Amino acid sequence: MDERIFRLAEKIEEAVAADPGHRGFVSCETMGGALRAAEILERAENLLILTGFPIGPTGVGENDGPIGAAAIAYAAQRTGRGWHILTDRHSADAVSSCVGVLGLDGERVLTAHDGLRLDALKPDAVIAIERPGKAADGHFHGMRGNILDGMTEDIEALFDMGLPTIGIGDGGNELGMGNFAAHTAETVSNGAAVAAAKGCDAPLTAGVSNWWGWGLAALMGAMKGVDAMTTEEQEMMCLEAAMKAGAVDGVLGAAAMSVDGIELGGLEIHMRLRELMLDYIGK
Repeated sequence: MDERIFRLAEKIEEAVAADPGHRGFVSCETMGGALRAAEILERAENLLILTGFPIGPTGVGENDGPIGAAAIAYAAQRTGRGWHILTDRHSADAVSSCVGVLGLDGERVLTAHDGLRLDALKPDAVIAIERPGKAADGHFHGMRGNILDGMTEDIEALFDMGLPTIGIGDGGNELGMGNFAAHTAETVSNGAAVAAAKGCDAPLTAGVSNWWGWGLAALMGAMKGVDAMTTEEQEMMCLEAAMKAGAVDGVLGAAAMSVDGIELGGLEIHMRLRELMLDYIGK
């Protein structure tokens, strides 16, 4: 692999490492997965993307995750890769809406209770972005320690198929963040109770999980020498579409044009990542 890709991966990792929510999870201890993610993406031709995180007792899904998953799918399509997104019923409408406004095939959005046959999809890499991960007690937890069992399907076995795995999280309770369970317990409020136990090959952390969705899109575009990222206008469309589909800001617990309490979801991060990708491909 071109060493320039590794340098780009490092720059992307630095760009998404801001911690506007002051959770304390993102730090130098959780950085370094970007190089491994680049290696996985270089070989991957058919992605299975997992997302969907329920918020509160109603089980409504948050907008962090679906937006990033759609950005990954968009980049996969632009770079000639296959893709499917697997989510839950509480996030399916938001994911489908984001995919729709990007002009992608909504039939590639699947729900976990559909009796899915993965042998028909033939993925060669699995990416989880803002997807609950079981803690050591065997339960799924929200950041406040609340148990989410019954509101989310248990699809963790998809990380045990022998395929390369990428996990994206911003709080330590997401699938794939088990690599940092001890760090989560030490630095995050309720961390000892909520820390995900299952790790992955390439754990990626950000202040907001959607940011690494954009980051992976930037990497895929750079590797193929094409503009594979959404525009800022498209991201605004996705945010609005997710809101209209019922997704909520996970921090506010309400529908809003924000993600994790951050107005417009940190669109300046998207602009920086797009700038890095376009500079790499010479546009």
